[in-house]
Amino acid sequence: MTAEALMAASRLRCWVPRGVYSPQADTWLLQRAIRRERITEETDVLDLGSGSGLLAVEAARRGGRVTAVDISWRAIATTWLNALLNGQSLRVRQGDLAGAVSGRRFDLVIANPPYVPAPSTGPPRGTARAWDAGRDGRLLIDRICDTAPTVLRPTGTLLLVHSHLCGIAATLARLEESGLRAEVADRAHLPFGRVLRSRLAWLREQGMAADGTSEELVVIRAEHA
Repeated sequence: MTAEALMAASRLRCWVPRGVYSPQADTWLLQRAIRRERITEETDVLDLGSGSGLLAVEAARRGGRVTAVDISWRAIATTWLNALLNGQSLRVRQGDLAGAVSGRRFDLVIANPPYVPAPSTGPPRGTARAWDAGRDGRLLIDRICDTAPTVLRPTGTLLLVHSHLCGIAATLARLEESGLRAEVADRAHLPFGRVLRSRLAWLREQGMAADGTSEELVVIRAEHA
């Protein structure tokens, strides 16, 4: 499915300021996966790294009791505002991933973390914090895989979206090692965006883009084994 077709599926109002990740193809793909889940007024949902809050709003619109977490205060404010714009109510917490909801467990955990491989060896800075995730793109993905079992209820589900550049098999294996049963639930192919095009030479040097200039996005769905 193309990025344009995925975008057409969204009918939510969304305002995004500079410095907050703007919804795009990975957002729409994860939104589609959320719509396939059974969410009721009894479903506790956790959005890890809410960004604009669009996915948290989608889960709330479907009836879930949603808690949205982000380390960025600007993202927290944006999430709150977009919930208001769409007439939805949700809890918003500032903090570092699951550390912001220590001790709580959820029926559905959704995550669209930064996953773009970056040449820099230092921590992401400025607006790049919304997409850069270390040289292999797994800076946050591995942490989510490792902590997911501690925030999921026994019958809970994790939905995680990222690019093939980060290693799909690596994510599946890491989740399995954490005690979760994982599979690829959805896929989409699209051309490299502006950031990846600007790093094409470096990506090819690293062996990450040897097959061309397009990426595959995947939604990985995991449950307790």
